[in-house]
Amino acid sequence: MGILDGRKAIVVGASSGVGYGIALRYAQEGADVIAGARRLERLNGLVRDARDRGFSGEITPVVCDVEKEEDLANLVKVCVDKYGQIDILACVSQGGLFDQHDFEGTTLDNAVLFFRTGPGYTLRIVQMALPYMKDKHYGRILTCASGAGVQYTQGTCSYGMAKAAIINLSRTMAHELGQYGITTNCFLPVARTESFTDENSPGAKHYLETMEKAIPIHHFGMAYEDVSPMVAFLSSEQAGYINGQVVSICGGCCNPV
Repeated sequence: MGILDGRKAIVVGASSGVGYGIALRYAQEGADVIAGARRLERLNGLVRDARDRGFSGEITPVVCDVEKEEDLANLVKVCVDKYGQIDILACVSQGGLFDQHDFEGTTLDNAVLFFRTGPGYTLRIVQMALPYMKDKHYGRILTCASGAGVQYTQGTCSYGMAKAAIINLSRTMAHELGQYGITTNCFLPVARTESFTDENSPGAKHYLETMEKAIPIHHFGMAYEDVSPMVAFLSSEQAGYINGQVVSICGGCCNPV
């Protein structure tokens, strides 16, 4: 028996990194998952991974570009058509990550890109899923921010702005949607992703070593092993009294409060 048995979840940004790890954990804990991302081949790999591990939850891959309203609406539609309900919505995806700049180098177009592909799509897909959660008087909304949203991080002006907006949006949703049995919590992960573990990536080895020294427990966490267990708990029925919180999952290197 998993802590998410029988629950139906949508994970936006499930093809890699933190989103992949969360979708995998949801399936392990018994949830059926609509996994959305742009790269179908990666989503199919996620399906095979969960199946090979013998996880009980079903994962359904759905191509989704968070800049397209029709793709967001389709994620919701697929979940409702297939399962008749939406219990969990995890908004993990963030666009623009390979177009980062310092303050002076940040254009309005760049800032809008980060907003549109972070807090913007989060706002819209929650609004789309909300009627189905209200109908069941139950829901778990998980948003993904970053330490860059609560403290200065060099060279990430637009990213930090977008992540700060996600934190504020999450607190707004927690206050306004709690009356419907819906909790909203925001998590701040520090975890290895593909670009940090690729030996051919410039500076990857140096970055890994720097991060492991900066994290008090001297362990640079992995998405599935270290980040997803907390997210799964916040997505569970047992976490019903936890609402409006900003939870850093980082080994102690980022303290949002």
